[in-house]
Amino acid sequence: MVETLVILNIIRFILGLSILSFASYTDIKTRKASNILWIIMGIIGIILLLIQYFTLGFENLFYLLFIPIMIGLIYALYQLRLIFGGADAKAIMALAILVPIEPTIGIIPLWKDGIMPSSWTIFANSLILFLIIPISIFIYNATKKNVHIPYSFLGYKMNTQKAKEKFVWPIEQLVDGKRKFIYMPKDIDAKEEFEEFEKNNIKEIWVTPKIPFMVPLTFGFVFTFVFGDILFHLLSPFY
Repeated sequence: MVETLVILNIIRFILGLSILSFASYTDIKTRKASNILWIIMGIIGIILLLIQYFTLGFENLFYLLFIPIMIGLIYALYQLRLIFGGADAKAIMALAILVPIEPTIGIIPLWKDGIMPSSWTIFANSLILFLIIPISIFIYNATKKNVHIPYSFLGYKMNTQKAKEKFVWPIEQLVDGKRKFIYMPKDIDAKEEFEEFEKNNIKEIWVTPKIPFMVPLTFGFVFTFVFGDILFHLLSPFY
């Protein structure tokens, strides 16, 4: 029985890592990830759940009930633009089906004390790992002596003409002819904003990179399988 569960979890890990890695590659290159990837992940995830149900059963059905809850939550976050990429949202929804329960493979995850469903743990771990990016951006700005808190954590200066050709958003805008910083990009396509800066002969602007969340999501997936819940592990000494 235990061997069956281990095999199912190994399949989940290989499938999830393969699809997420490929999606990360295409997302970096084109900022797109095919919908077929999440359809495949979801269908195979359902098949694995059925196999587990008919061979082993589930100790706690709460985690299965969390599948539609997680899908609804991610959809709401996407509609509120707290998750920007449609592919990112679909990936997390598919992961809710693929890995609803803590995936145990031998001694891993090393931290077996998590209480949240694995799809949430993957998402939370990804957000924590994503925090490395603003820290890296700040270090880059510090080396260029472009420290302007808090924007030095969000972006960096770039030639306006080059910015039009890169995967970046402006984090400043023109209001009544004056430049003002913004925290969130106004539109997904910032072509008009870049053209406005050029019309006003502004050669250099602050931009934020369009870093695919798919990349930290992939690392968060691996981290969940190997270690477990980062946040719960950090907070557990205070319980």
